[in-house]
Amino acid sequence: MEFRQIQYFVCLYEEGSVTRAARRLNIVQPALSMQIAKLEEEIGQQLFVRTPQGMQPTGDGRRMYRLFLPVLGDFSRAREQVMQTSAELSGQVRVGMIATIAQGVLVDALLEFSALHPKVELSLTDGFSGTLTDAVSVGQLDAAIINKPRRSLALNSELIAEEDLLLVTGPLHAALPDTVVFSELAHLKLVLPTRQHGLRGIIESIGQAEDVVLAPSVEIDSISAILNLVHQSDFCTVLPRVAVRKPLEHASLRGHALTAPRLARQIVCVTHPRRPLGPAASAFVAVLVKHVRGLGHQCD
Repeated sequence: MEFRQIQYFVCLYEEGSVTRAARRLNIVQPALSMQIAKLEEEIGQQLFVRTPQGMQPTGDGRRMYRLFLPVLGDFSRAREQVMQTSAELSGQVRVGMIATIAQGVLVDALLEFSALHPKVELSLTDGFSGTLTDAVSVGQLDAAIINKPRRSLALNSELIAEEDLLLVTGPLHAALPDTVVFSELAHLKLVLPTRQHGLRGIIESIGQAEDVVLAPSVEIDSISAILNLVHQSDFCTVLPRVAVRKPLEHASLRGHALTAPRLARQIVCVTHPRRPLGPAASAFVAVLVKHVRGLGHQCD
């Protein structure tokens, strides 16, 4: 089993297509197919099945991917650090974040980082906290910015910010005071994320503690779709300040503080304890964290 074969296997697994994988690897398709066939022969296991939808991994293929992906990640980070000069960062960075962070600060952080380190390749994704945590655990992501989980994790977790959740209304909604008591949410026309979403869990945990039943009329996980609906109707929602920073600045939406009790969430950065961040990943996470924390200072 050669290291190059493992690289080819992982690329084909992730792309699901010989054509796309060969293009990503910058090799011809027959060379890729030959190496995969050779690998399958050497280990005595079929790794892929060709279907109309593309190359689908077998059970053995999925197991092999889980085992070797962290190895490739370790090699990439080690190579990056060996070749790194103090003058310029390079390499590939894979970071995940919850949608509200992506909505609120990702673009600003990305523009700042790219201007400083143009040779770093960034692969960024958003998703649910649980999904991102799993991706860090298996080596698909270097780090993730998520809502602080209620259960303990087998990952390093650094608290980076705590921020308020706001009641958000649009121009078509009846006027509300700047401060709204939490129990009033039970009487409002709400659109909230689904129960898969970490924000929903935070909101409902407060509701249960206060004996307030929340029954949203609409459930949507897309933050941009929620904001569009609130802007164009009399729906209202509950979102962290970071997700509505620009609409509040432009006065296209209104934010109302929630009290009795105050609603807040904690944001953490999770990394794998046995896979420390390389210089490029550390630098990007630092810029992203700075923007998240900076939003909190702006709102003080």
